[in-house]
Amino acid sequence: MKEDFYYQQARSQGYRSRASFKLLQINNKFKVFRKGQTIIDLGASPGGWSQVASHLVGGNGKVIAIDKSYISPFKEKQVEILNKDILNRNLPTIILETYGKTDGLISDCSPNISGDFSRDHSIQISLARRALTLTQSLLKVNGFFICKLFQGTELPEFMKEMKEHFKTTKLYKPAASRKKSAEIYAVGLKYNASKDSSTETEK
Repeated sequence: MKEDFYYQQARSQGYRSRASFKLLQINNKFKVFRKGQTIIDLGASPGGWSQVASHLVGGNGKVIAIDKSYISPFKEKQVEILNKDILNRNLPTIILETYGKTDGLISDCSPNISGDFSRDHSIQISLARRALTLTQSLLKVNGFFICKLFQGTELPEFMKEMKEHFKTTKLYKPAASRKKSAEIYAVGLKYNASKDSSTETEK
């Protein structure tokens, strides 16, 4: 509901979406952001997560906000908008050539909810898996990963895949997530680049 607490807080604090508070709470829990970092935000529209990330990395940091949908320009100068589909095969090359390796990759991507939970869950896992694949070519050693998931039958297998690439993996549901929602966030800490090749393998 638009009248909920976090919606009102987002409006009063100048954030583009209530989802901003989810990322703030995740960072309060895991302390992954640092000043001067370069961060990729996948599926960034309307930009709430990019706003939060830009404040956390500071003026010497950079946030690359990526979405195929339009994102209105940011007043935060450290945010750059890249109007691309996250499924674009050339996306890793574009990012590496322009920005180099990054310190963190965050994804609040979500499908258009159909009401068929099994279908929505499967699509959500596919989006998360794409984000995880991108970490393997874009993250620096010891980089971090945050992505949205829906709880369901495919979740354990996805977390197993994450453990192959990160020293520590956690599941966390921030208070800003609605209690009835199936959403939960996966957090990967200390990316182990030695387990991955330097180029992305497309399926």
